[in-house]
Amino acid sequence: MSGKSLAELTKKVAEVSDTYAQRCSIERDDDWYLIKIGEELGELNAEYLRMTNRGRFDATHTRDKVQTALSDELADVFAQILLFAQHNQIDIEAALARKWFKYLPQEEN
Repeated sequence: MSGKSLAELTKKVAEVSDTYAQRCSIERDDDWYLIKIGEELGELNAEYLRMTNRGRFDATHTRDKVQTALSDELADVFAQILLFAQHNQIDIEAALARKWFKYLPQEEN
């Protein structure tokens, strides 16, 4: 999957989200996209706490499983951010250039 543009990633994420919403009868209104980011961020937080020994960690949680879960939850957060941007017609690449990349030397912009 490396080398894909954000537009390509967003398209694939949207396809998965559309399928999931249809299969589970989820109505995605304007609020859903932001609320879902919060939900996924909470799950990422729980896995991070587990990874750093500040969350529940039992015999079923090996370090490898927790690391995988942490990565998976980060993927969920990233996917939901892409969906939020698409739904709200936000060009995330332009926003990054405007907000972040202006601090780079001109030749790196």
